[in-house]
Amino acid sequence: MEKLNEEKEKSCVEITEEDIREAFEKHKTYIDISLDDFVKIYREAFELAKDKVHGVTVEKVMTKKVIYVSENSGINEAMNLLAENGLTCAPVVNEENAVTGFIADSDILTSAGVIKKHTFKDLVRHVIGEPTPHARRTIDAKNVKDIMASPAITVSTDTCVKKAAAIFNEKRIKVMPVVDIHGKLAGVISMTDIIKHIDKN
Repeated sequence: MEKLNEEKEKSCVEITEEDIREAFEKHKTYIDISLDDFVKIYREAFELAKDKVHGVTVEKVMTKKVIYVSENSGINEAMNLLAENGLTCAPVVNEENAVTGFIADSDILTSAGVIKKHTFKDLVRHVIGEPTPHARRTIDAKNVKDIMASPAITVSTDTCVKKAAAIFNEKRIKVMPVVDIHGKLAGVISMTDIIKHIDKN
């Protein structure tokens, strides 16, 4: 377990020149140093970098007040929820509040037969019965669980922010549900949350 934690720390920590300078200045010396002295300084720099990174987990940066959708909600209900809260996407949970998927306004548009070039107004027109140009229902969906993306890409509360940023970059997404150790919804994190944290620090 200790080795696993050590590997996790290494994957999240990157020592910068500033960390090394800070560690070096603790010694108040500019004389030539031995290899042992350098190793000591390097280890102190690593500890400084580790403290900075591990002091910032997803839990400390995420948005805790989350708008979510039940997987058994109707599609119109989900559409209204997103619209009322000015959202383009939301996590989907089951009755135990465990994250089972993720839904975006594009999923709703597609389920209604609205092609991507159409707007949200086109969807509203479709719902109230007005004709939508080139509309074609792609699936016979009734509930959110029929159209959501599943499984959702998630991160845990103790994930370091650097790793979360790497996932955003790799998966080309902007928002992720955050889950606790039981897989239950704890919050959401976005690239905006991470950028705001960087700006503050």
